[in-house]
Amino acid sequence: MVQATLVNGLAGGVVATIVMTVFMMALGDDSPPPTAVLWAKYVGDGPPEDYMMPGMALHMLYGLGAGVAFALAVPLLGLTVTLTTAVGLGIAYGLGLTVVGAVLWMRIVLGMEPEPPQVAMFTFFHLVYGVVLGALVGVGVL
Repeated sequence: MVQATLVNGLAGGVVATIVMTVFMMALGDDSPPPTAVLWAKYVGDGPPEDYMMPGMALHMLYGLGAGVAFALAVPLLGLTVTLTTAVGLGIAYGLGLTVVGAVLWMRIVLGMEPEPPQVAMFTFFHLVYGVVLGALVGVGVL
């Protein structure tokens, strides 16, 4: 059993976002991420392709924040934090992030209508994030 801590959430969020991004870059369709679309729509004045770096920086901040939220929420569930429970919770969390990202951010905030293959990849990437985050929090990275 380990203690889920703020530091574990920070470190786990950063590492999980980096791993997720590697998968996105290797398996994605080279389109700008939704965070670049968000940046282009609400901050910039050009197409999303012009905002790949700010979009990725924003995505890193989201991942870091989501990692902290996860590490702070896990103890509130009153469960013993083991590697198995943390990974299971990470999978559930990744699915939750998918729903929030696909429905709230993509459809409502950005007005995007992603095709089923895009939603499938979006789901896969967030499951990768959840598994890595859960594993790192579960083993107590720091």
